[in-house]
Formats: sequence, structure tokens, C-alpha cells
Amino acid sequence: MQNTPATPADDRLAPLPVLPASLLAERLDSVAADIAELAADDEFSGVVLITEGDLPLLEKAFGTASRRWNTPVTTDMRFDVASITKLFTSAAVLQQVAAGALDLDASIHDYVDLDGTTISHDVTLRHLLTHTSGIADDADEEDGESYEELWADRPNYSVTDTADFLPQFAHKPPRAEPGVDCRYCNVGYVLAGLAIERVTGRSYRDVIRTDVFEKAGMTSSGFFDMREATANVAEGWDPVRDEPDGASDEHEEDVEHEEDRPTGPIVGWRANIYSYPPIGSPDGGAHSTAADLVRFVNAIRGGELLPKKWTTEFLSPQVLHHADDEAGAGETAELAYGFGLEFEVTPAGELRSFYKDGINAGASAIIRFYPATGLTVAVLSNSEDGAWEPITWIDDAITLPE
Repeated sequence: MQNTPATPADDRLAPLPVLPASLLAERLDSVAADIAELAADDEFSGVVLITEGDLPLLEKAFGTASRRWNTPVTTDMRFDVASITKLFTSAAVLQQVAAGALDLDASIHDYVDLDGTTISHDVTLRHLLTHTSGIADDADEEDGESYEELWADRPNYSVTDTADFLPQFAHKPPRAEPGVDCRYCNVGYVLAGLAIERVTGRSYRDVIRTDVFEKAGMTSSGFFDMREATANVAEGWDPVRDEPDGASDEHEEDVEHEEDRPTGPIVGWRANIYSYPPIGSPDGGAHSTAADLVRFVNAIRGGELLPKKWTTEFLSPQVLHHADDEAGAGETAELAYGFGLEFEVTPAGELRSFYKDGINAGASAIIRFYPATGLTVAVLSNSEDGAWEPITWIDDAITLPE
């Protein structure tokens, strides 16, 4: 089935309630209290930030940054933001497109030496950024493949450069023809990162540091090596639970169905240092603070990172990937991929929010913007299942009517 183009972004915004300031403050106080209870039960550790423009409405830290040393989380702490990294990669690609160095509709083979691989010459950067390339992922999340199994025969610490990822996927059979199916694919962003390196002559991480982080004022963000001691970085830890016989003991990111997620009492903690490469790459693993993620959203929206045309493209849905015919008014009827972002659209075709989330062993995060109200929400956690309950509560608090 051919991909359905998403409706372009315009000024049709979902009619989310504009709550009185006192009611919104009351709701956010209630959410903060609920999250504090979650943290007291060791079910959340991280930072929550809600802003209106540059004005913080709620900014709180909860839990423990290091289970080994019992170090408390602070609001300026840096977290692994997992797949939110893809937003930085996409912005850097579009910068090079705007400069004429890259072409979204050119073959990825024009920029990356992929001779002898299974990557089709028909795959373009546009396909890679919108998850429509059809190439096989290194660990296919939709098939329940475990990312940690990649390191059974190859040490995770040996994968540090962008090109080191190629052997993990470049020879796997493709899942579909390019442009035919929409399927989330991490390694599409690895190829995009290699294209950035090819046309700039610089490392991917250096490009992101100078062209994205510095330009957006993200002074606390970077790619920090887990093998090194870096100040103010939360360590990734996941709970080990006492599950009944036969219950799933898989990591949260490897569990396909919500009802199969482990829920037993926590009996210990497992560090994530052997779960994935020690330093981030184009598809995940950058470190950032909640405030820096808000700065990124503001910089994108303000045209500080991209020219007007490409700012509009970045903030527009590109490909529809999910539809719910039974969604009610104001609910999410469609989800669309953009160039990294995901877009929630109501049955009336109104934009409810755009966001990007990320999950990995010892990391979960989301950055979300509500255009109708101007609210930005960032939730960062150093546990793979930590961010999801808080973001659900926050979404209800700021979108439900009086």
C-alpha cells in the first residue's frame, strides 16, 4: 500500500482549552504531587519541565541520578535523551539541504559508499528521515528484536564511530520497497549521519555540537562517553523486578504489549553500560537537559536553526503512519511522521501537538509542544519506563476542559 501524504501544517490548531492560570497552576501542582509519590516508590527518577514560551510553569527534579552513590537528580542534570537525538540529526541534514550540499530526493548512495550492501539505490534522505526507506533496522523494534542481542558477538564498546553501525544492518534483507511502507527505523538516521559527515568532512558529533547545540543555545548538551567521568550526567538504571513464574522479565523497550510489561516489586537495579554503544550516534544517545530541549524547540520555531522554508518543512507532517477512525473530538485521530517529529492530528484535521520521544535501556524522554496553547513539556528519566506515566498525567492536566 502506497504511503499516504500527511496534511501540511497550517493554522488549524486543535481547540485545546485555554485554562485559567489559577486552574492550570492547581492542576500542575497536583501532577507534581502525583509524580513525587511515583518517585517515592522508586517508579520515577528524572526532571519535569513545563514552559509557556520562556516562562517555566513547573520545573522539578525527582529521584536518584546514580543508584550506586544515591546522588539526587537536579533540574539542570543531563540525561540520555535516546531517539530525541534524531531531531538534531534531521535539523543538521536540512541545514545541509538548505546550503545545497545535500538533496533530500537524491539516492543515499550519492553520499555514502554502500556498494555490496542490500540498501537500494532508490532510497533517499527523505525516505530515511520519514521512516519510509524500507531498509531493515539493526534491531527491529516492531518485531520485538532485542537491541542488546547485537552485542552477543560484538562488544558494544567497539561501536563508537558512525560507520561502525553499518555491519549491523547494511546486509539484512529490506523490509519493503522505498516509499511503500511507513515503519520506524533507527538506522535510517545512521545513514543520514554518514551523509552529513561526507559533505561536511567533519564528524557527526562535531557538526551537531557547532551547528545545532551552539546555535540553539543548548550549552549543557553533548555526546558524553559512558566510559568517562562527566559531571552532572544521570546514570542509566533499570529496575529488576520480582516477577511470578512465567511472567515477562524482558526490558521495557523489548516488550511489545503494555499488559506484558513487568509490574512486580523492585528487588534491585541494573546499569545500562553494556546495553548499547558507550557514546551517542545519529539515531540516539545524545545528552541534554530539560531546559536545553525547550531551547531546541524554541530555536526551531523561531527560525534560528533553519531558513523559513525548511523551518516550515521541519514543523510539518510528512507521512501518515497511524489512523484511528473511532477517535472522538479533540482526540488523536492521526499520527504522522515529519522529519524526526511526530504530529498528533484530531478528527477535524487540527494539529493537537508535535513531539519526539525516546526509549533505551536506562533512558526515556519526551519533548512535546502544544501549538494552540504555546505550552512545551519536557520529561527526562534515567530509567527506560520512567517518562511515560508522568507525560500522560501532564497531557491530561493541560488538555482536559474545566
